[in-house]
Amino acid sequence: MDGQALHEVALRTALALPATEETQPFGEGAIVVKVVGKMFVMTTELRGVPIVNLKCAPPHGAALVRDLAEVTPGWHMDKRHWITLSPGPGIDEVLVEDLVANAWDLVVAGLPRARRPLDPMRGDGVPPSGGAAGPS
Repeated sequence: MDGQALHEVALRTALALPATEETQPFGEGAIVVKVVGKMFVMTTELRGVPIVNLKCAPPHGAALVRDLAEVTPGWHMDKRHWITLSPGPGIDEVLVEDLVANAWDLVVAGLPRARRPLDPMRGDGVPPSGGAAGPS
């Protein structure tokens, strides 16, 4: 996957998830996607190469870093809880979509139940208030 596609897939996937917003807290050139105010994806460039930083469970991140040359510990992030994706043949659309969804799940699971847009632990698509998901 090339760098432009990497950024496009990551942002498209992240912004399609519930309660997300696109921000630029680090200035132009770095797009951060947050869920309920908590960062889970960042797209930027490192030495002219498009990259994506993602929140990731430590064992999963370690396995990806070990197995894929395009995955490294998170650039400018906690190296245990974040990974960086770079363009290359080991990265495809399905992998990026899955990693973005997993990053969202991790952040949402760490929120107080009352602030979760959906409860990933329940897997039923029903907000923690018991109401139906989606607009009323």
